[in-house]
Formats: sequence, structure tokens, C-alpha cells
Amino acid sequence: MRRERSAGGVLVRRMRGRPWVAAIRPRGKAPGTWVLPKGLLDPGESGVDTALRETREETGVEARVEQLLGDVRYVYTWEGERVFKVVRFFLLTPVRGRLGALPPGMELEVAEARWLPLEDAPRLLAYRGEREMAERALQAVSGDAL
Repeated sequence: MRRERSAGGVLVRRMRGRPWVAAIRPRGKAPGTWVLPKGLLDPGESGVDTALRETREETGVEARVEQLLGDVRYVYTWEGERVFKVVRFFLLTPVRGRLGALPPGMELEVAEARWLPLEDAPRLLAYRGEREMAERALQAVSGDAL
């Protein structure tokens, strides 16, 4: 079985007194299909580096790592081959940039980027593992001054 390693970010900022998370709608997915920014590790790249790069590319926001949230593991089939995938997620906070200000070419991957209320993310995100990471992020930032 082939193995893949990816990393992603749960980018959280505080607005109007509550935490919000950056979510994207991948190109080709139905409106309302929200996921977290993530992607495959490039050769020689660490999980942290990948999470920061993918978050910047897919949201337009540069971030810093606050903490590791955990791993999501699953198996999927691609062109008849089973693939075991591990996605490591990090809690991130914004440093600079504007949500949706994507680098040239990223509009081919990302249809839309939006801030969602973090407390709603476990209900709004499309994938179970990502909903769990949003719950962990909500616990981590409860009471924080993000």
C-alpha cells in the first residue's frame, strides 16, 4: 500500500470577540464544501513548513505555528491503488496577509476562502478528521487572547 504524508493548518484569529477559522472551498467542489488548507510534503520539507506553505498558498495569509493539534489517518483509493495517508495539523495564528488574496495560479485549486466561526467549524467542515481538528483548536484557544 502506498503511503502519503501531508500537513495542514487550522488558522485561527479572534474577531468581534470570538475565534474564527480560515476554510477554503476547493475548485470543483459544491458551494458550502469547506475544508482546511493542507497539502503533500515536498521533498525535504517538514510538516511545519508544509502547513505554513499550504496555508499561505491556499488562503493568502502568512501564519505562525502555535502548537501541534494532531494527525488524521485514513485510507483512500486512487486509480485502483489503496493509499494510506497521514495529515498532521497545526494550530496557526495570522501574521500578515488578507484571506482570499491568493498567489497567482492558486485560483485553479481554490474557489473561495472564508472565515468561519470556529465553534461552527465542527459542523461546517466536510471531513470528519478536519472537524475533529477544529474541535481541538477550539479547546486550545478557549480563554486565549488570539
